[in-house]
Amino acid sequence: MKDDRGELDLTKQIDKLTSEKQNLQNEISLIKGINFQSEKQKEIDILNKTIETLRQRIKELLSINNSHQELMGRQIVENQELKRDNKNLAKQIDDYFNVRMNDTRKSGM
Repeated sequence: MKDDRGELDLTKQIDKLTSEKQNLQNEISLIKGINFQSEKQKEIDILNKTIETLRQRIKELLSINNSHQELMGRQIVENQELKRDNKNLAKQIDDYFNVRMNDTRKSGM
């Protein structure tokens, strides 16, 4: 299931910019020979840079996400081990005191 983040979704922003880029390229082909071509080309260059920046940011965020998932996985396992160890220690302490109490009772104190 893909998470829809609306306007914050970088993939949607890339798609939108790619669409705008295509529209600008179509406009350029329609107005060949007119001075606006260089202006439109500048816009395309800016869009290309923005798209590349967004793609790079997505890679960084995915890397952070993977790292976070691995860290959380290790933390969960460690937490489960600590809970298990805590239960074992509590049982050992309880057993130890039960033995001591039984020994004390048997000795008549």
